[in-house]
Amino acid sequence: MADKSHAPHRQRGKNLGVMELIAIALGGMVGGGIFTILGLSVAMIGPYTPVAILLGGGIAALAAYSYIKLGVYYQDEGATYSFFKRTFPQSPFAASLIGWWVLFGYISTIALYAYTFSSYAISGFSFADHEWIRKIVAVAVIGLFTVINVWSVKGMGKLEDLMVYTKLIILIVISFVLINHSQSSLPVLFEQSSSVSLFSILIVASITFVAYEGFQLVINAVNEMEEPEKNIPKAIYAAIALAILIYVIIAIGAIVAIPFADIIANQEFALASGADKVLGHWGTDLVILGALLATSSAISGTLFGASRQMAVVASQGYLPLVLARRLRDIPVFSILAMAFLASLLVFAGSLQVILEFGSVTFLLVSVLMAFANFKIRKQTESSTMITVLAMLGLLGGTFFILLYEYQEQPQQLVFIAVLYALLTLGAAWYAKARTN
Repeated sequence: MADKSHAPHRQRGKNLGVMELIAIALGGMVGGGIFTILGLSVAMIGPYTPVAILLGGGIAALAAYSYIKLGVYYQDEGATYSFFKRTFPQSPFAASLIGWWVLFGYISTIALYAYTFSSYAISGFSFADHEWIRKIVAVAVIGLFTVINVWSVKGMGKLEDLMVYTKLIILIVISFVLINHSQSSLPVLFEQSSSVSLFSILIVASITFVAYEGFQLVINAVNEMEEPEKNIPKAIYAAIALAILIYVIIAIGAIVAIPFADIIANQEFALASGADKVLGHWGTDLVILGALLATSSAISGTLFGASRQMAVVASQGYLPLVLARRLRDIPVFSILAMAFLASLLVFAGSLQVILEFGSVTFLLVSVLMAFANFKIRKQTESSTMITVLAMLGLLGGTFFILLYEYQEQPQQLVFIAVLYALLTLGAAWYAKARTN
């Protein structure tokens, strides 16, 4: 049963039906994630990449359970932030901290998707390896979808439909064509890679969690959707299932058709590089088109949902109040702020550190969501066993990523730790200012 005692009082426009909501979730998930994680996964575990992707989807489904239960119960567009704040109303710092963490997690994924868009967009040019050109193109595409989101909710929803469902068709076509041009088979590849450890598979499964991040964006649109009680679970579960299916098929197609050396050498645009050798020039063009549509819709969908959450956090005093202002019911200033900060992150960070920061952030936040759902599980009518299992699985995923960073990339772990320290200080300052 929904708790509407403190629900937002703004009238719902109900512009978004279930198809638009699935498109927003898939737009947030099937974006830069699969194109970015493919090279890293193959480098670490070779043919076991589809297994890790499937396990990552299982972790995402566990995380989604609590989000859905809390989303239906509270029906608050503040989503993650509002759920935690309303479940633990006596802790301003906790509310501020989770708000800051999740918002900067979204900002990191916008940067990730834009960076991947740029890598594929310039992959056919002589300056493809020029880092600054790649960053400039990434910032430009963030700017484009900022304008689209500021322009119109309905326009964004229809454009999201077009981009998401077109890219799904393209990605499925690419996958089956690659499988049809296979140079090997999974049993042979498994036999050749028998030394891969379960520990490595679990690490990759944890890192791939960021590729499923995005289903939460459905809840941010609660004020613009029809029948939230039915459409929140329907849209989220359908989107996760479709994302798992698409990712696994793409991964299988890539590893049976493209030599591992090519995937690893061109991690940032692995599919395009491999498709050129396997399918010819038209295959490369099709892969690039699919990547551009995937990352574009991910940028747009994430800006849409996360900006609404930022506006809610700001309206309650944990961010500058100007970010709560709306023009034509659209949180314009939050959209602009997210775009600006994502652009800064593009210039400041590498692709891999952005990927891993996003994964760790959403794993940690999802643990907190499962904990909040556990606390009020009777009100949300949740299963104790599933909720506890979700907390354990998400904590395990966080542990595996941090251990991998400590062993293999200690400098990146320091960078991530500094980011968290800055976010925590900012959250603490606003929480203190609000209580004074």
